[in-house]
Order: sequence, then structure tokens, then C-alpha cells
Amino acid sequence: MSSPIFTSNNSWWEIQVLTEQPLEEQIYWRLQNFGCQGMVSQTKDGQFRINSYLPVEKGNVLDLAALALWLKEDAIACNYKAPVTEWVVINDEDWSSSWKQHWHPQEIGDMFVIYPAWLEPPVDGDRKVLRLDPGSAFGTGAHATTQLCLEALEMRLWGAKPEDNLVVADVGCGSGILSIGALLIGASQTYAIDNDILAIKATNHNRQLNNIAEDKIWVQEGSIQDLIANMPAPANGFTCNILADIIVDMVPYFDQLVGETGWGILSGILVEQVPKVAEALDAYKWVIATFWKRQEWACLTIRKSEY
Repeated sequence: MSSPIFTSNNSWWEIQVLTEQPLEEQIYWRLQNFGCQGMVSQTKDGQFRINSYLPVEKGNVLDLAALALWLKEDAIACNYKAPVTEWVVINDEDWSSSWKQHWHPQEIGDMFVIYPAWLEPPVDGDRKVLRLDPGSAFGTGAHATTQLCLEALEMRLWGAKPEDNLVVADVGCGSGILSIGALLIGASQTYAIDNDILAIKATNHNRQLNNIAEDKIWVQEGSIQDLIANMPAPANGFTCNILADIIVDMVPYFDQLVGETGWGILSGILVEQVPKVAEALDAYKWVIATFWKRQEWACLTIRKSEY
């Protein structure tokens, strides 16, 4: 299996975090900031666990001990039990095998099926096959927030035709799963941004896996302001699957992302954080059109207020 992110002949720290599921997004954020380049979550033997991978040269045992302490502090601050963090050194071959054990095809919504890159997808299915390389696991479709976003995209793009020329902006694109999903079900063009260069490489790699032309996904490292500056015209809609506090900071820029009839899809929001996000949206004249919930997570579809 090839990957644009992981280099050959490397050793990796495999970091395993045993935790409570509501902490999943917070732990993903912490691991990504720490420098981890792949993450997967699963429930096994009654325990919720997150496995993550870090090149050995990017951290030593003391660094990992500090990470474990930060994870404990994060959990306690949210009134949850402290997670248990363990680590072991593995090589590339072990890393690849680990992904193959944990990640399998998954149907999402009414239209999608997510396929790992190493499996040959069916040619006669009635779902849109979205292929991903787990080496770019910033969003594999396994997390509730990603699933909610894909289902919300279905609702917004249902029945779209090529002549509609629908454009979707993807803020915090990660693996590119939402940009690719939008194109598979009717969007004509996507503009994607992320502040992590690894996400940009992942998005480009996954675009190629899905045989999508390079000019269909404009993707660049940067901020939401950079995205706005590089879009030739406002989009029809946008997706934003990031942590709630970051979404709140971005709300003042949403007006510039889309036109007068534009819409947005927001996730990465814990249900208890919805009022804070709703308050920020209201201040900038955005209305919550639908509110979806899965596990502890919320997905909001929004539109501009008519008043």
C-alpha cells in the first residue's frame, strides 16, 4: 500500500488511548496537534479506544508521557474519567496491517459507501464509492461528525445536475472526504483549505484515488481568510467539520464564503456546545435550518436569515 504521507522504512510510535467516547474529538485534536499522522477509533471488548501513529524521530518517551498528562488534564477539565495512554514502537509493515484490521467498507447515508484504498470496490453497486487511503486518516468516515456531514451533503445536493454548476467550500478539509463526497453526488467544483500540510497531501492523494480531475478540487494550506481570497466567486454552500470553539471564531467570515442563498454544514460540535454556536450564528444573522444528533455529536445545517 502506498501513501503520500508515510515514508518507507520508518518506525512508528503506536499510541493507544482507552477513553470515554464523548472525548473522541478532543483527543483527535490533541493527537493531531502533537504531530500524529493517522488516527482510528473503535469499540472492542466493551472499551472505546483510539489508535494513533507518530514517527519515532518526532517524539521520545518523555514527550509521550507529557502527551498522556495533557490527555488526562483535558478529560478532567471536561468532567470525564482520565484516559489510559499506552505506546509501543512498530514498523511500517505492522502499521499497514493494523489499519487493515481496523478499517472496513462502510455505508453512510443513502448514497455513499466508503472503501479503504487496498480493497477493490464493487462495480455494480447502487452507492457512490468513495475511496480513502487510511494513511491520511484525518477523516475516514468512521466518526459520527463525518457521517453527519456526508448525510447533510446528500440532503443539500440531492438531485443536483452538472448544469447547476454547484460550488462547495470545505473548511478544514482533512482527508478531503467531504470535498470528494460533494463532487461524487453533484457538485461541480470544490475549494478546500486546512492549516495542516499533511491534510493537503492527503486530499490530493484521495482525489487521485477517486479519479477526480485536479482542477475539480482547489486545495491549499491556510486559513478561512485565505480560502475566501482565492475563491473567484462565493460558493453555493460550505462544510466545516471542526471543533466548536474554532467554528465560533470563524462565524464572522461565513458571509464571505457563500452567496445570498448560500448554506452551511457545521459539525465537530458536542450537543452541549450547540447553544454557544447558535448564539454566534444569530449574532451574524445565520439561522439553524436543521439540527441532527448522533451519539454526543451535533450537525447543524444553516442558512442566512431573511431579516
